Formats: sequence, C-alpha cells, structure tokens
Amino acid sequence: MTKLPLGQESVARTRKIVHVDMDAFYASVEQRDNPSYRGKALVVGGSPNQRGVVAAASYEARKFGIHSAMPSVTAIAKCPGLIFVRPRFDVYRDISTSIHAIFKRYTDLVEGVALDEAYLDVTENRQNIPYASTIARHIKTAIFQETQLTATAGVSINKFLAKMASGQNKPNGLTVILPEDAIAFVEQLPIEKFHGIGEVTAAKMHSLGIHTGADLKQRSLLELTHHFGKAGQYYYKIARAEDDRPVEANRVRKSIGAETSFAQDLSDISQMLQELVFFDESFHIYRNHSAFHKEGISQNTRTYQRIRGILPETCMAIGSCNRRVTES
Repeated sequence: MTKLPLGQESVARTRKIVHVDMDAFYASVEQRDNPSYRGKALVVGGSPNQRGVVAAASYEARKFGIHSAMPSVTAIAKCPGLIFVRPRFDVYRDISTSIHAIFKRYTDLVEGVALDEAYLDVTENRQNIPYASTIARHIKTAIFQETQLTATAGVSINKFLAKMASGQNKPNGLTVILPEDAIAFVEQLPIEKFHGIGEVTAAKMHSLGIHTGADLKQRSLLELTHHFGKAGQYYYKIARAEDDRPVEANRVRKSIGAETSFAQDLSDISQMLQELVFFDESFHIYRNHSAFHKEGISQNTRTYQRIRGILPETCMAIGSCNRRVTES
C-alpha cells in the first residue's frame, strides 16, 4: 500500500468533527448568576429606550419570536414583560476561556467561531477515544459540571454537517450524522436551514425553484456559480454533503470592528467625526497590542493611515446621503 505524504493521511480518511454551541449563552449566564431571572423571558442587550439591539435571548423569550439582532423596541412589543440585562462581556469571555480549556483536554485542533461556539477535530484525540459522540458527551458533561451551563453538540464527518447537526436538537442536545446518512440528511433539509445561506440568498434560491437540499443538488456547478458567484462552489459541495475545510486552530484575524447605537440620528458631520474617533482610537490601541502581531494581521502603517484618512470622507458621504433623504 502506498503511503500518503505527511499531512495528507488525515484528509484521506474520514474525519471526526464536533461542533459545540452553548445554549443561549449570554442569557443563560445571566439566569445562572441571578436566580430571579430563571424561567423568565430575558434578553441581553441595549434598552429599548436607547435604540438597543438584542444580543441574546433566553429560551423563554424565544417563545415570543424574539431573537438576536432584533431591535429592542420590537422585542418589548412582542413581550411587554421582557427583562433587559446589559451585557457583561468580561464574564462571558472568562467562561469561554474555561470552556476552551475543556476542549483542549481532548484535542489541540479547536477553532473558536465565537465566545459560545467552536469546532473540534477529534479524528486523533488526546485520550484515544474511538467515538466522537463519546467525546461530545464527555465535553457536555464537563461544561455543565464546571460552569452550570448547557451546550448542544453536533458530530459528523465535516464542519458543515457538524454545524447542521448541532442545530437539530437544542437546547442541551446531541445529534450525530453518520457518513452513510449524510446525503439523505442534506437532501431533506430546507434550504433556509443551510449554514452559509442567509435570508436574501434563500429567497433568491426559492425564486429559482430551489427549496431543499435535493433541489440544490440538481443544479450544476456552472448554474450555481452563474447565479451566486464563488459561493456557488460552496453550495455545490454542501448539497453533496462535502466540506473539505479543515479545523483551523490558529485562524488569522482579518478584521476588527466597533459599533454603537445612538439614541438619535446624527446629521452633523462634526458629530460623526467625533464618534468615529472611538473606532480610530480602538484600532490604534489594537494595532499596538502584542496579539495584533501574533495573529498575523498586516503591520503595514499605511493600513492605519488609510483608515484615518477615510474617516472624513465617510462622514461627508453619510452627510450627503442624509441631506438627499431630507430633501426628498
């Protein structure tokens, strides 16, 4: 038997991927730390009086149709007794660090997607456990014992399927998609449930007669790239339950961001500039942080200078747009 070059052996055999997703993470932390919140509709986010946005919703709040990224004023209209709690990101980060320490007991191949979500490649694991589902159960148990929080896990042969599996049985669930079941699972899946297909793309697919994974699978690569560009290649593969993306333990950070919701619209350019200085200074601080260099972000000074340079241009464009809207 011909031996594959080093680094290609694990690609050739079936991978074992676990996707762990904490259940209503921010909201669950607040309910854990404040017994009076338990069993009640709660959101973590900004106040509806300050044009806030929902960052996370408890499962009790989700029964009213409340979800993350929803304006707080909309959320309170759906549930007048809704409890609003300001986020405590330092607490969430500390808990996330503890959870990642649990992951590392089994593998170094951990790719954090957010504070509450990660992929693990356990094809080869520290404890030589043969079944990924067993590892997922151990991880869920350890998370609950050490944080009093629940997590849902999905297990399969690639990242796409593991992600889809973790969304099947929330909260506190565990779903395994076996290799022999992968194609059938994808074919029956509604297109709007696919990871990587958002609301706008789903609507476009519906207009093309694509409603399920089976419908998507019927479309050629040429047709999908024609309608969806490079993303068409991804859609073509996942329709066949294929996903060759590796779990990247040290993903390079390619962007940073900052956002603020203002109580009132800003129309004065000087006000806009004053507020944008916050991001300007945040970028400057991050740029000089050691992690910035470790993560491989461009250290080219011109990048920073370019951001500083476009701030006035951005404000001018926004101001011009506001004037056109007012005039019309």
